[in-house]
Amino acid sequence: MRRALAAVASAVLAAGVLAACAPASEGPRIVVTTNILGDVVETLVGEQVEVATLMQPNADPHSFEISARQAADMEAADLVVANGLGLEEGLLQHVETAADAGVPITLAGDVVEVLEYATEDASGPDPHWWTDPTQMVAVVDALEDAIAEHVDGIDADALADAADDYRGELEALDADLETRFDAIGADRRVLVTNHHVFGYLAERYDFRIVGAVIPGGSTLAAPSASDLDDLAAAIEEAGVPVIFAESSQPDRLIQVLAEEVGVDVRVESLFTESLTEPDGGAGTYLELMQANADRIEAALAP
Repeated sequence: MRRALAAVASAVLAAGVLAACAPASEGPRIVVTTNILGDVVETLVGEQVEVATLMQPNADPHSFEISARQAADMEAADLVVANGLGLEEGLLQHVETAADAGVPITLAGDVVEVLEYATEDASGPDPHWWTDPTQMVAVVDALEDAIAEHVDGIDADALADAADDYRGELEALDADLETRFDAIGADRRVLVTNHHVFGYLAERYDFRIVGAVIPGGSTLAAPSASDLDDLAAAIEEAGVPVIFAESSQPDRLIQVLAEEVGVDVRVESLFTESLTEPDGGAGTYLELMQANADRIEAALAP
């Protein structure tokens, strides 16, 4: 009897293991690395296609990791969508493995007008293109083409309509941001954040980036005491009224800069590299951009 029960238990366990390793869906599936891109893909395909977004709300795209099951899902997807430009530092090998397995890959970094970091403490291509909504238009164009080509059974007309509607929303967002930011005096359009994330916004809307608490373009770096001293001097020279901390990152270093290095400025939070839960203030890309515009305007307007 015990042997029979053990055999049944083993069979149940084996079935569970097989189920855990099996694809989550038999229908078409798009796997997306970041939740910002995941929101855009979901907007374009609606209920037609299952979209699996790997990055959880409020996560850091530079450091988040995925499970073996999620990696397998990437290799079985009809399409993988990623940011590229070195943003998803922990996922590069998985994207490459999926590509080697024959999965079509759409990299946003391949279709945007890439900017180089424009500060002394960072070099190379800046992966944070979405802070300029006009860059997102090019990404939507590429996604529309890739989905139509690689995802079987997609309604091309519905996809085209959704893409047209979303491009209209992006153009309206850009016009709104341009009007609001133009109303901020040029001498006050200065930005300091905990790491370099607003280069594209600065280029589009004529802001000046004074610096960042964390050197380089990744949250995985760490500032030295001399880095903080140099940034404190630059902030005082530029008369920066506020430092923007990213909502998904602890603001300990920014508080150190503001309190211990002798810089008397406010610290305000922005949504930068990750969406929140739906009720968290930045549940979609459009909400993220509007929320940041509200906070930047309130912090910098005279």
